[in-house]
Amino acid sequence: RRRLRMCLWKQWKRPKTRLRNLRALGVPEWAARMMANSRRGPWEMSRNTNNALPTSYREAKGLKSLLSRYLELC
Repeated sequence: RRRLRMCLWKQWKRPKTRLRNLRALGVPEWAARMMANSRRGPWEMSRNTNNALPTSYREAKGLKSLLSRYLELC
């Protein structure tokens, strides 16, 4: 999950794009500005974007978790 959030953060290359996408996900303005302008790397920021990109976000995009797939097979 964290690696997926990291890849998404890398796709949002500019702070302006990060701000716009974080606001669209429902992050408050002040928090989105702090996160978008942060100089921390994508791996570090993926931990901070956990609340903005919950598991339900990935399920809505059609991605299944490995745990649910494992439970289906067992």
